[in-house]
This record gives sequence, structure tokens and C-alpha cells, in this order.
Amino acid sequence: MENQQEQQNKPRVVKVDSLESWGSFVSQATNQGCPIVVHFTASWCMPSVAMNPFFEELALSNPDVLFLVVDVDEVKEVASKLEIKAMPTFLLMRDGAQVDKLVGANPEEMRKRIDAFVQSFRVYIA
Repeated sequence: MENQQEQQNKPRVVKVDSLESWGSFVSQATNQGCPIVVHFTASWCMPSVAMNPFFEELALSNPDVLFLVVDVDEVKEVASKLEIKAMPTFLLMRDGAQVDKLVGANPEEMRKRIDAFVQSFRVYIA
């Protein structure tokens, strides 16, 4: 029982700290057929910071999805490679490629798109 409680408290969002770790997470998820949702954030961007608890909640309710967070100031290479211009930006990725992008802090739209993305992914696999 204690282990299950521990599992529930474990953060489901993984912080990307380098271009190398980004590549590793994306290729691992692609090999496992796992969809990815990425939150591009910055510590100085209040709407972005405000989305963190919501992003964490989405991660908890979608255990089959890899949730990554990228601080654009800490990992500039990833942000520029994916042409991220504003925070927060959320990317939905399948097979290492971007399939959707949402710019701005819009929790309801985010939930809708992730739900649709996860549904389409289940159909895609089947």
C-alpha cells in the first residue's frame, strides 16, 4: 500500500535539462510508441508558471503519455530547434514529430487537445 502511495506522489512530469536528454527522451518514447506532451516554460513567465500544477494534473491523469517540461532559458537549443517563440507553448508529439501546438495558457483547450490526442493515439496503435 505504501508503494502505491509513493507511486501516486511521484511527479509524472520530467524536466529536460540538456539537448542530449531531450534527444534521449524523444527517441525512447518513439521506440516505445509513447506520445509526448511538452511544456515550454520560463521561470519569469507568470502564465507559464501558473500552468505547472495543471500540467502536473494532466500528467497524472494520462499515465501512458510522456510529459516533458523545458525551461527555454536553460535549454535554449531545444527551444530554438523547435522554433518556440512564446511561453507557455505546448507541443504534442508522435513518433518524434510535432502533431499539434498550443501557444498560451489555456487550460480547457489544453485538456481538450490532450484528450483528443490520446484518443487518436489509441486508434493509431490499434
